[in-house]
Amino acid sequence: MTGINKINPVIKKISFPEKGKMKFILLDKREIMIPLSYFPKIKALTPIQRSKWYVLDNQMFSFDDCNEVFHLEQVLGKENIYKYNFAKKSA
Repeated sequence: MTGINKINPVIKKISFPEKGKMKFILLDKREIMIPLSYFPKIKALTPIQRSKWYVLDNQMFSFDDCNEVFHLEQVLGKENIYKYNFAKKSA
């Protein structure tokens, strides 16, 4: 996936600055804010659970207490193409 000026978007930070909103800051300094209503599994997490996010392969992300991996394309509106479920292995 390439973005503006053929730059591949890379997730730098995920935050929840307003109630019901999720914000992405990309490495190239672009910012994307979307309603949590588009992501019911993320919306169902507590604020503490949401703070435990991580990035996979620069464009995918998940949370410690979530069994789904999300893709940046979902944030951009292609939610059915990039949907991954996984089971975390216990350490």
